[in-house]
Amino acid sequence: MSSAIELVIFDCDGVLVDSEPLALRVCVELGAELGWPLTEREIVDRFLGRSERSVSAQVAERLGAEAAARWNALYRSRLAAAIDAELLPVPGVIEALDAIVLPRCIASSGSHEKMRRTLGRTGLWERFEGRIFSASEVARGKPEPDLFLHAAQRLGVDPARCAVVEDSQYGVRAARAAGMRSFGYAGGLTPAPWLEGADTVVFEDMRKLPDLLRSAEGLSGT
Repeated sequence: MSSAIELVIFDCDGVLVDSEPLALRVCVELGAELGWPLTEREIVDRFLGRSERSVSAQVAERLGAEAAARWNALYRSRLAAAIDAELLPVPGVIEALDAIVLPRCIASSGSHEKMRRTLGRTGLWERFEGRIFSASEVARGKPEPDLFLHAAQRLGVDPARCAVVEDSQYGVRAARAAGMRSFGYAGGLTPAPWLEGADTVVFEDMRKLPDLLRSAEGLSGT
């Protein structure tokens, strides 16, 4: 890609807020309780970065619609309690946001209600207010490109001039499908090899993101 970056699109869970370990714990509990025992690695592979619709469909296929509805209700209530008690920003993300001067937004598989809770809890809501997009606004969630293309269109930026910061294999695949560069954060739950691919820089320290973006700008020209 040869275009300069005009917009940085951040995922929310696992990139801005350190919610993925909490969600993982809740999913392990629910799987054991409802009859679908899952390892942590299986949950990361199946669920991390996917929309609630996608996760619910997988649970319904395995356990039935009634169990999926119960899973969803318990998941929301337990995760909300964990968020209120334990949630913190991703390590280094505050410093990174302070150093990034490019326009930015959020495009997340999570709902607006969930993001109001997580971003509010961590003091990040005000940094993105008015530029927050959810998979609930598009027909198809990640790994399809719809959400990222929606965010770019709403903000009037060519997809080729967008950079996506993601922590899931489905997120980086969606960015590639949208024709955007991606920066895969491997400091969380997703193994680095799962993030690797074309037009993707994989990194493990969020504090390095501003320099990585500047390097991409320097290499891309205008």
